Parts: sequence; C-alpha cells; structure tokens
Amino acid sequence: MAARLKRSGLVGELSAEFAGTMILILFGCGVVAQVVAGGALTNPPGGLGNHDSIAWAWGLGVTLGVYVAARLSGAHLNPAVTVALAAFKGFPWKRVGPYVVAQIAGAFVAALIVRWNYSEALAKADPTHTIKTQGVFSTLPANGNTNLPVTEWGALRDQIIGTAILLLLILAVTDLLNTPPGANLAPFIVGLIVVAIGMAWGTNAGYAINPARDLGPRLASFLTGYGGAWRDQYGNFYFWVPIVGPLIGGLLGAALYKFLIGRYLPTAEPEPAGRVPVPDES
Repeated sequence: MAARLKRSGLVGELSAEFAGTMILILFGCGVVAQVVAGGALTNPPGGLGNHDSIAWAWGLGVTLGVYVAARLSGAHLNPAVTVALAAFKGFPWKRVGPYVVAQIAGAFVAALIVRWNYSEALAKADPTHTIKTQGVFSTLPANGNTNLPVTEWGALRDQIIGTAILLLLILAVTDLLNTPPGANLAPFIVGLIVVAIGMAWGTNAGYAINPARDLGPRLASFLTGYGGAWRDQYGNFYFWVPIVGPLIGGLLGAALYKFLIGRYLPTAEPEPAGRVPVPDES
C-alpha cells in the first residue's frame, strides 16, 4: 500500500483533490438548485427544502468529499485550507498552486453537472438566468437580499471571520497532539463544522468559506448563461470577496490555533516513566 501511494505522487493527489471537491459541489450546489429552483415551482413555493436542508447537505458534501480524497491528498478541498497548511503545517508551497487548480477544476465540473441536470427547473424558475437563481452556484452579499444592506466590505469581513473559525476548528480536530476524533470520524466532524457555520454565519455572505467552492461554480454559471455572475445584486464586482476573504481568514484561523492551543500541546516525545508502562528489559 505504501509503495502504491508513493507511486501515485502528485498526480494522484491532484486527482483526489479534483474528485473530492467535485463531490462537495455536487451536493452543495445540487441542494441549492433543488431548494431555490425546484422549490420555486412547488405549490405552495418552497416545498423542496429550506436553509437548514442546505446547511446539512453542504456539511454532508464536505464529509463525503473528505472520505473520497483523504487517503491520497489529505482532502484539503479548499484553497484556504491548502494555503493555511502551507503557512503553518509544513505543506510544500510548490504544491499549493497545483492543488488550488485541481480544487477549482473539480468545483467547475461539478457545477456544470448541476447546471445541466437542473436546466429545466432553472429555465422555468428564472428564464433569463438572473440574480434570482445565481445563488445556486455562487454566493452574494446577504444572499442577494436587498432588504439587508450588506456591502461587499461587510461580506469580506464575514468571510474572514467564517473561514478563521473553519480553519481553527479543522486544525483542532485533526491535530494528533490534541484530542482528535477516533475511528476515522474526523471527516464527519469537519462536516458538522460546516453545518454549524452555515447555521450561524450564513446570513451576511452565504458562508462560501472556500475560494474554489465559489469561483468554480461562478465560472460555470457565467459560461452557461448567467451574464451577471461576477456582480452582486447592486451591480458591484463581487467575485473577489469569496476568494480574498477566505484566504485571509484561513491564515488568521490557523495562526490563532497555533498561538492559543498548538504551542501549549505536549510534543510527540516518549512519555516519562510512570505515565506509560515501562518495558520489561529483563
């Protein structure tokens, strides 16, 4: 097994990042398409889910994507995670670019599949493919709600905070020197983290907390008829917010974990006598 993993090398890692991110977006964008486009056509409207079902499906998408990719690549599935691990956990910087490209490509392909599969519902609910259903693919300030006057700067703040929370918690549950979940449950816990962020931090900017999750589907929607994909409901260029905010927030969250927790954890040295059984050398 070790020899096979070694032979797979970077190509195998990138394949895993592509596949894992694709799974994440298939469930994530898929559930939003079901709730927004499909739900708009039920009688009464809204019969195919709500905010909570969206939060749970995104979290489960993360869990399933991590299980797909973890063995080969560590299942970053998020450029903010990749950059933070390079800055604080020794992940090779030379692999950051290829990982990010694979993640964006996986998200792009998944969004194209969602766009194709829900083409009838999207065309019926929003024939001219406007901001009304753009949220199926990418995020908007206040989720496109003009009654909540969140600007791109407020959304940037939100994305920094949300991604900082994400990275702090990811490092906490994957640090072997801390108390990581056993029985290979870490992917499930990471999925629950995303559910919790969606339920608590989803109002101001739709909790992208992942540049690939937003940029890949945004590009897919633009190429398939959503001419306003790069702008928000106010006509401002918005696409940069879910890219820049998570990258800053990821670094901040990882730094907070290292400063507040990581530096105080015991090192991976042998326990002193009395803490573990001493081998019998007789």
